[in-house]
Amino acid sequence: MKTIKSILILALFLCFTFNITQAQQAYLIHQDNVKPSKIMQYEKIAKAFNAACVKHNVQSTWSAASTNDLKYYYITPIENMADVDKRPMADMAEAMGDDFGKMFEEFDTCYDTHGSYIILRDSKLSYMPEGVAEAPEGENYRKWFYMYYTPENAKAMREGMKAVKEFFAAKGSKEYYRVYRNGFGQMENFYMVSVSAKNEIDSATRGKANEDVLGPDRWDVFNKVMEYTTRMEELSGEMRPDLSYSPK
Repeated sequence: MKTIKSILILALFLCFTFNITQAQQAYLIHQDNVKPSKIMQYEKIAKAFNAACVKHNVQSTWSAASTNDLKYYYITPIENMADVDKRPMADMAEAMGDDFGKMFEEFDTCYDTHGSYIILRDSKLSYMPEGVAEAPEGENYRKWFYMYYTPENAKAMREGMKAVKEFFAAKGSKEYYRVYRNGFGQMENFYMVSVSAKNEIDSATRGKANEDVLGPDRWDVFNKVMEYTTRMEELSGEMRPDLSYSPK
C-alpha cells in the first residue's frame, strides 16, 4: 500500500511539472487576507518591507496587487518547482537581524490567514491579439473573474473557453483578457480571467462598448462556459507598483 501511494504521489508531481513546462508562465502567489481594522497598519509595514528590499537589493522580483475585499497578492514568476525553494531574503535577514523578524511579526498581526500557491497563465485561452503577454502600461485597474468547475467537466470547460476566445476574435473585440488556471497548492479547479483598464470608469465604458460589439449572440457562446461552471467570483482591484519589487 505504501508503495502504491508513493507511485501515485510521484505521478501527480510529474504531471504538475509537465503542466508548468507547457504553460507560457507559472507564478508563485503569496496571498494575505488582511483584517479591515488592520488595513492602514498593513499598508505601512508593506511599504516599509518594500523599502527594506530596495535597500538590501533582494534578488527576486514580484508584482503586487490588492482587491476590493482586502486581499493582497505578491506575484513572482517561476520557471519550475525548484524556484519555490529559493531563499532570496536570506542575506537581508542576516543583515537586519532582529528587525527582520519583528517586521514579519507585525505583518502577522494584520491577518488571520495567509498562504502561497501556484497559478499558470494559459496563453492558448488568453485573448491578446496584439501579442502582449501582460497588460499595457498605465492600465493598473483590474477585474478578475473566477469560474470554478468539477474535474469531470474539465474538457468541456476548456472547449467553452476556446469558443469564447474564437467569438471575441471573430467579432474583432477590443476587450482583451488573460486567462489563468489553478496550479499546485489549490484544491479547486478554476479559470481566472483578468481584464485590465485605466480605472473603474474606463473599465465600465469599455465593458459596455464590448457588449455592443459582441451583440446578443454572446449569451449563447458564454453559456458554453456557464453550463459547466459550479460557481463564480468577481473581484475588482488594482496592481500596486508601490508594493512591487525588482532588484537593481
